[in-house]
Amino acid sequence: MNAAVLTEKQVWDWLEQVPDPEIPVISIVDLGVVRNVCVEHDDDTQAASVKVTITPTYSGCPAMREIATNIESALTQRGITDLELQTQIAPAWTTDWMSEVGKQRLEDYGIAAPQAKGAPERCPQCKSTAVEKVSQFGSTPCKAQWRCTDCLEPFEYFKCI
Repeated sequence: MNAAVLTEKQVWDWLEQVPDPEIPVISIVDLGVVRNVCVEHDDDTQAASVKVTITPTYSGCPAMREIATNIESALTQRGITDLELQTQIAPAWTTDWMSEVGKQRLEDYGIAAPQAKGAPERCPQCKSTAVEKVSQFGSTPCKAQWRCTDCLEPFEYFKCI
């Protein structure tokens, strides 16, 4: 790739292809983990440097190391050699940063997307609103266990943070 034509939009597009390691149907961009992308060009050398800022979904998120490795891999495979990853913890990540596309992908996958009221609106399988909480804790700290009382299927709810 010609570094002189590398754009921030191109880097964002590449990062949209990097799946979240815990929920692979959603990208790290749709999840809102990628905060910023900055591309700077050196006119003398025609080189580009890329800086990607990421924020963990919560303090101590064990997936952040893998996310960083996956970002490095995705960008170096596309010819980026001058890459800086920065972790920014403030302001803290919020589910408000998730894209609408990401929320829909969660629901299509069977995970209820976060809601401002703190509970799922409906069962992601049968769309019934007759749901009940089973446990505040799910397979990851970001999720809780719920059940539909109509279809009786359990499902995870991505907690609103």
